[in-house]
Amino acid sequence: MQVGKPFLFYFGTFYNFFAMTKPIIVIKFGTGSITLPDGTPDETVIAEIARQVTALRHHYRIILVSSGAVGAGKKFFTPYKGTLTERKAAAAVGNPLLLQMYARHFEPLGVTIAQSLCERQHFAQRKQFLQLKETYETLWEHGIIPIANENDVVSNLELKFSDNDELATLMATGFGARDLLISTSVGGFLDKNKRIIPEIPVVDEHVFAMVTNDKSALGLGGMFSKLTYTRLATRMGIRTVFFDARTPDGIVKAIDGHTGTVFHAQVATGLTARRKWLVSGSLIAGKLILDAGAVKAIQQRKSLLAVGIKKVKGDFDKGDVIELCDHQSNTIALARTKYTAGIIQENLSTQNMEVAHADEIVVI
Repeated sequence: MQVGKPFLFYFGTFYNFFAMTKPIIVIKFGTGSITLPDGTPDETVIAEIARQVTALRHHYRIILVSSGAVGAGKKFFTPYKGTLTERKAAAAVGNPLLLQMYARHFEPLGVTIAQSLCERQHFAQRKQFLQLKETYETLWEHGIIPIANENDVVSNLELKFSDNDELATLMATGFGARDLLISTSVGGFLDKNKRIIPEIPVVDEHVFAMVTNDKSALGLGGMFSKLTYTRLATRMGIRTVFFDARTPDGIVKAIDGHTGTVFHAQVATGLTARRKWLVSGSLIAGKLILDAGAVKAIQQRKSLLAVGIKKVKGDFDKGDVIELCDHQSNTIALARTKYTAGIIQENLSTQNMEVAHADEIVVI
């Protein structure tokens, strides 16, 4: 039976609609979780990632964020001292090698991958971020899996992501992901006795107190970094799971909450797409230290008035994104300021001067 063009058109439209309604999951693989002791990518782990992700793509829109490029490329630089320039050079060599390895294991399963080298500015400018989002949506419509990494070769030192934990979190918050999965070499979040804690309802100061200064010898990030971005993700309503990619069916088990540590998503109300972008992508230009009354007002979703500001930190311009902090310098929100730092400093005691409108403030 010959299938008519109208049928194919409507079937294609339905398929694309279904594809775009599937939940988004961001999976980040740290250097230590996918490499051998010498830093080279582990073929066995990459093959397992390809197998599991191929099965999961029928149910989810998936973004992979993969470290390992520097490890894959540093063997070509002898002696390797790990300077910034050497890391950039190693990444330049290692990125294509790493992607070739992913492609080699995805291709037999009928899956095409796409490389996405990101820079901080792609998230800082909303127009660029929307273009990035549209590109990913086009990839998903065609069944292609994007693999993201920082564009280390050209990234400016001051505008670099702190590590791929940050990149993965910005992806998750900006794209409105349901889950953020972070693969680590230790397989979860450990208590002080080095035992994995199965679930953590809220990331608070008691959880941070359990963090040690240990970090992978291969990667940039440590557990403190992961926990910091996990707190942001969960406050944005994203369930986050630390797991080990080497666990049999580890990705599938992480999604089901049957391995590693599950950090519960918090209830995030009033978060429009613009507000999620504000949190996920903006370059922070400065800080305002608020008094107790202003902190309470912000937490009640009210605008920020100059009279509630105790101190101005940084030299920011009108329209920049700044942190709003309590008297202990704990960040409680991000805001887009209506005035420069100098003007705010000159008007700290001014009544009814609105420094940031409620619609331009995101409580975190």
